[in-house]
Amino acid sequence: MNSVTSKQPEKLNDTVTELDALVIGAGFAGLYQLHCLRDRIGLSVKVVEAGDDLGGTWYWNRYPGARCDSESHSYCYFFSKELYEEWEWSERYPGPPEILRYLNHVANKFDLRRDIQFGTRVRSAHYDAADNRWLVAAGSGQCFRATYLITAVGCISSANVPDIPGLDSFKGKWYHTGQWPPQGVDFTGKRVGQIGTGSTGIQAAPVIAQSAKRLTVFQRTANYSVPARNAPLSDEFKQYIREHHDEIEEIVESTPNGHPFRISETKVFDLSPEERQKVYKAAWEKGGLQFRAAFQDLLTNKAANDTATEFLKNKIREIVKDRQTAEDLADIDHPYAGKRPPIDTNYFETFNRENVTLINLRKDPIERITPTGIKTRDHNYDLDIIVFATGFDALTGTLLRIDIRGRDGLSLRDVWKAGPRTYLGLQVPGFPNMFTVTGPGSPSVLCNMPVAIEQHVEWITECIAYMRDNGIESCEAATEATEKWVEHVNEAANATLLPTVQHSWYLGANVPGKPRVFMPYAGGMTRYRAICNDVAAKGYEGFVLARRGQDADAKRETALNDFEAAANISTPGV
Repeated sequence: MNSVTSKQPEKLNDTVTELDALVIGAGFAGLYQLHCLRDRIGLSVKVVEAGDDLGGTWYWNRYPGARCDSESHSYCYFFSKELYEEWEWSERYPGPPEILRYLNHVANKFDLRRDIQFGTRVRSAHYDAADNRWLVAAGSGQCFRATYLITAVGCISSANVPDIPGLDSFKGKWYHTGQWPPQGVDFTGKRVGQIGTGSTGIQAAPVIAQSAKRLTVFQRTANYSVPARNAPLSDEFKQYIREHHDEIEEIVESTPNGHPFRISETKVFDLSPEERQKVYKAAWEKGGLQFRAAFQDLLTNKAANDTATEFLKNKIREIVKDRQTAEDLADIDHPYAGKRPPIDTNYFETFNRENVTLINLRKDPIERITPTGIKTRDHNYDLDIIVFATGFDALTGTLLRIDIRGRDGLSLRDVWKAGPRTYLGLQVPGFPNMFTVTGPGSPSVLCNMPVAIEQHVEWITECIAYMRDNGIESCEAATEATEKWVEHVNEAANATLLPTVQHSWYLGANVPGKPRVFMPYAGGMTRYRAICNDVAAKGYEGFVLARRGQDADAKRETALNDFEAAANISTPGV
């Protein structure tokens, strides 16, 4: 990459700022993208962020019990060995305050804040083909004009509030876990209703129950969960982290999910039932996401997965004392890790508290929200506070809330009406010079996010550097390459049990009206990295690269058609 002095943004007038690149979002992705484009290849760059401070997901998600489910020594940047060695994590699974301290440390170390504009929500981004620029308008009335537009808006950043009749009539207070007030919420002495038992709800319920007068948990879909076994890091482990940057980085970059542990090569039926039980017990005691790495074939073989589901359901029955509550919690209808696999601290134990009640919505569904609480088919529940732990319009929601228009006014909303279509999760045909960090069609949410983010940001940076070094003005995904990539994404998913879960948010099933399309790439981060490297090595095969004055339409007609050689790596992995 080039190493030149960063240019300063040029102000055209009071409301329009001219840039080389505009980045939307100041989380892990936006911060690193700013550093790479500004400090490594010398572009004029600005990051715009809707929040009042940096952090992305961790700025908004401050609900009770919020905690990362990737181990701290892997939930961080690896690009700087000095940064890695000087930062000290305190816990196995850090919470929002510690992650925000880390990101602020990064921002200060690399002087990033001077090029971040907070409190700036993007409402539109339109491509001007004549000028080869993106014109981006913010809600404040300010506009930016940039050659490159990079969306770093996060995969799970668009809160999904269910459309339940009567919400406007509720006289108490309600909150969504993804839009938590910075000052927090006092549950002391309150009657609280929590809707949702996914990863967020499983984290929140035990903490809310500690201070609430009564917590009523409304469960639509029962879920597995494995103990996180969170604890302070020992001095010995902290020293290991400081001294083994390269080794840890090699592990996270060579495993399908980007975590700091390897998946076992043993298959479930290689062992006797007694031996298998010992493996599951050891994994349960160790806790965390490593449980799904206990055997190689848990996500590719239904019979193998059934042995894990049986073990986990029996654990629920062992922990929860009330038989009916235990059966409702264990009435799980999908393979283990077929949806995002939660980890918890005393989730199932919480239902042994006298002030906690579980409502099985499959038996007694919610009809409406009333001024005093929630009305199910058979009962009324008086509540002071409602907490929506109902997740996000994942992967596409935040992008589609922005009016993004490419060549000839092509709307991203129209292009994705039947589901997202991307090339490598990085670009969309018809939207030149617009790159998406961890977009649909990339490993994204199936991976430890910072690992996926680093790979994406570095690839985007190297692509832009290549363009500038070779006089290339625009880069755009070719339609044929995109169609083949979408086919490959579907093939990778179908090699696993993931698409069998029809109510998974991986397919958008949690948002009414959203197309049912499996969105992330399930072929594994290692394989994905190799494909992206191969594409770049072949002169960005599958992308249309146009120089000044070149007929982009003609260029698209002659784009390389042998993408299959780059993407035809068939071994599945999750």
